[in-house]
Parts: sequence; C-alpha cells; structure tokens
Amino acid sequence: MIDQSSFIRQQGQTLCLCGDWSTAQLGALEDFVRQSSALKPEIADLQRLDSNGALVLYRWLGASALDLSGLTASQVQLLQLVVETAQGEPPQPTPPLGFLAAIGKHSLVNLVHGQQLLTFLGRISLLLLSLCASPRQLKLRLCLDVVQKDGVQAVPIISLLAFLLGAVIAFQAGLQLATYGANVFIVELVSLTMLRELSPLICAIIVAGRSGSAYAAQLATMQMNQEIQALRSLGQDPYVWLILPKLLGLLCVLPLLTVLSMLTGLGGGMLVASVQLELSPYEFLQRLGQEVDVIHVWVGLIKAPVFAFIIVMVGCMQGLLAKGGAEEVGRRTTRSVVQAIFLVIILDALFSILFSHLGW
Repeated sequence: MIDQSSFIRQQGQTLCLCGDWSTAQLGALEDFVRQSSALKPEIADLQRLDSNGALVLYRWLGASALDLSGLTASQVQLLQLVVETAQGEPPQPTPPLGFLAAIGKHSLVNLVHGQQLLTFLGRISLLLLSLCASPRQLKLRLCLDVVQKDGVQAVPIISLLAFLLGAVIAFQAGLQLATYGANVFIVELVSLTMLRELSPLICAIIVAGRSGSAYAAQLATMQMNQEIQALRSLGQDPYVWLILPKLLGLLCVLPLLTVLSMLTGLGGGMLVASVQLELSPYEFLQRLGQEVDVIHVWVGLIKAPVFAFIIVMVGCMQGLLAKGGAEEVGRRTTRSVVQAIFLVIILDALFSILFSHLGW
C-alpha cells in the first residue's frame, strides 16, 4: 500500500499536492481523488509529473481550477498538452462519397498512378541509356543472382504447368476432332495455341506472381527500414543497385523460360495425341515441321521481353512507393501482382490485334 504522504502534504487547513504524481503512484492517486473530490488543494512542490499524473490532476480539478504557479515550466507544458488533448473533439467520421464523387476520386487516383508509372518508365529508360555509355555501372553478380532465383529456380513449376496445359488442350480438343475424323489437326491446334499465346502468357503470369511480388516486398521492406535512403546518403543510385539488375536479369531469363514452356507444352500435347488420338510422336513432329511456320515461335518470343519489362517496372515501382508500416508491405505486394497480371493480359490482347493486322 502506497503512503499518501508521498504526494499529499497537510499544511494547517490547506491540502498541498507535492512529491510524485506519476504512473508509479497511479492507483493510489486515483483512490485519493475519489475520496477527496470535493476538496480544492494547492500545488506546492511536485517533484515528478508525467502524463498519467497530469491527467488525474486535470480530471480532479478541471481546467478552470488549475493553479499553475507551483509548477515548473516543463510541468506546465505537459499539463497544458494533457488538457488540450482531453478537451479535443473526437474526429468526425468522413461522410460517404456520392456516386459521381467516388468516380472522380478513383479517376484522380488512377491518373496519379499513371503519372508515377510514366515517371518510373522515364527513369529506367535514362538509366538504360547511361548504361550503354558506361557499362561499368552494371552489377553483373546481382544480375546472375536474378537469373538463378527467377530463372533456374522457376524451371520446374513452369515446365509442369506448361506440360499440363498442353495436355489439357490436346485432350479437350481431341474429343471434338475425333468425332469428325480430324485427329491430325490436333498438331496445329496445340502448337499455335501454345507458341503464340499460352506459353508467353503463362510464363509471365507465373513470374509476376513469383518474382514480381518478391521485388515489391523486398523494396517495400527496404523503404520501411530506410535502407534505400542509406544508399542515397552514401552517394549510390538505388536504381543501379536494386532495379537495373532485376530488369536485365529478367529480360534474359523470361524468353528462355518461354522457349521451355513452348517445348514442354508441345510435349504434353504430343503425349495426349499419342495416347488418345493414335497419332505417333514421329507423325506429330513431322506435321509440326510441315504445317507450323517458325513465325509463330517469334510471335511468342517477341512478347516475352515486353512482359518482363512490365513485371519488373510494376513490382519495383510499387515497392518504392511503400510508406507506413508492415501492412503497407503486404498491400504493395498484392497490388504489384494484380497490376502486373492485368497489364500483361492487356498487352497480350494488343499484341494479338497488332499481329493480326500485320498478317503474322
């Protein structure tokens, strides 16, 4: 039990507040205030006063009855801060926006985001131009690290998914072709679908979910820990160390993964054609060489570097825009994956329209 004499002193008919009015005495202070709510004491010699003690004092005497003559300057400042905080009005809830106002707000947010994307694109373009003039600034070891983590380690999952995708397409289409006795056309169906569209698309989607999210999480965490500011304080360009190796590494890796996806997808279609449609692998490969032009391979490969650029740009930009706490890291990571996949699908549709007009 704390003795009340540590914070109260009786001087004749006057009750003086003194000693320690801090969190350590909080229970005794509150008990004493409840018992002495009708008294009006004086402040004599408060040796310690923290925010909890000041709040008890304010609740007891009120702002109008406070006599600050016995307080030091720092105690007066603390007590005034507690009074202002206690008297502050609670924040009013923001009224919901109307339909048109919500559309306008989202439009402005998207315009700002588009501006940030263009700014980031310009910064990367200037960095690539400076790299051509000064190749020494390339961090080759970091590029090779990206090749290993985002390329070599992604081979199993991309091979498996592409194989299964080619097998499913061949199986579903083969059921219909067998009805009309057109089993042999499964070669064109599987090869054109995988080479032109699905192989580059499935690679980009997997890499966006696997590597793009990692880019955003890494840069967002570094932004939270002020590691990027530390690089700038050392006179280093964070884009050279953190973004350029990712971009160049993925530009090299994604076309190779796309070729792997094409081969494994054709392998899955060939297996199903051999088992279900009685079309031997030799006949499959022979018709593939006769009927499928090499331009279809180039159509798929042209898309891969563009998809890689989009994945790196979106993932790194979202990571650099992170501000706040740990929740912001997760939010930016999720947004990077969604935006990268969305832009990849939009670009794939635009490529399809362009190649159709070019007659490829």
